Amino acid sequence: MYHLNDLLSLMARLRDPQYGCPWDIKQTYASIVPYTLEEAYEVADAIERSDFEHLQGELGDLLFQVVYYSQLAREEGRFEFDGVVDSITRKLIRRHSHVFPTGDLYAPLDTPRLSEEQVKLRWDEIKAQERAEKATAPEQLSLLDDVPQALPALARSAKLQKRAAGVGFDWPAALPVLDKVREELDEVLEAMAGDDHAAVSEEVGDLLFTVVNLARHLKVDPENALRGANGKFERRFRFIEQALRDTHRPIEDCTLDELDALWGEAKRQEKNLPSCG
Repeated sequence: MYHLNDLLSLMARLRDPQYGCPWDIKQTYASIVPYTLEEAYEVADAIERSDFEHLQGELGDLLFQVVYYSQLAREEGRFEFDGVVDSITRKLIRRHSHVFPTGDLYAPLDTPRLSEEQVKLRWDEIKAQERAEKATAPEQLSLLDDVPQALPALARSAKLQKRAAGVGFDWPAALPVLDKVREELDEVLEAMAGDDHAAVSEEVGDLLFTVVNLARHLKVDPENALRGANGKFERRFRFIEQALRDTHRPIEDCTLDELDALWGEAKRQEKNLPSCG
């Protein structure tokens, strides 16, 4: 069985200027980013579908991305893979001082357990301290500084709102947020009436941002919720396509009412409800 050092050696050989793979040799940090994102989503997809048979392989693909960046950094004399491991280990020990009070990874586990709320408060305090240490201009430090720009927009919205909520900038409950959703929807309608595309785009963005806030208040992960909705749409649309193939009808020849009736049938079959006709 191969081990981590074998993977590191493989990566170094792929990047060998003389004998390596031409594709791998020409890659840069930026060119690999799309593959990293894709591999992360494939891990999430395997977990979402409980496809544990392929999860091991997907995790390997994601690990390879970390190894790739580390090799690029090694070639430039920036850091090595061992440094990546050391960095994350030190960070997790620091952030879990309730488990490692002496900072020793292998110290006996004899510390009293904290409640989940106590752990969260401690975690937030430590992260705030880390942000302050990173800041080049402390007087301009923001709670939002380390929310990654590259996150998917829905996930970043949730993180921004969660940070602001941590200092009290938040609605007290879900119902007022629902009222705000209705308000934002009205503003979309107003922008549509004005036939101003830029205004429509802005108002739709506000509506989406507020829906994310509603999801957060309802303890729903917006990214996962939308992925679920995407999957549901895909299943039902595929049902429509198959139903039309069975009757040898091109989908383009169907009226919207006919397609909607098939959509309804797909919903009924998903819920195991009897057909109306």
